[in-house]
Amino acid sequence: MSLPFETAEEVAETDEAILERSLIDEYPHLTEMVVEHVVQQGYSYADEFGFGLDLILDGLERKRPRPQ
Repeated sequence: MSLPFETAEEVAETDEAILERSLIDEYPHLTEMVVEHVVQQGYSYADEFGFGLDLILDGLERKRPRPQ
């Protein structure tokens, strides 16, 4: 599996692969995200990646030691 998906068919194939591997029990939060967000029309991996990266970088910036 690779991201981002180009077509609805690719999303459906990945969705099926997740369900076939019984990852529902192993990764319930990932399954929920796929079902409620990823397979919905208009979901953008690029937008979500940028948002997540900003959250991580902001958190790291807050933890960075400051000179006194």
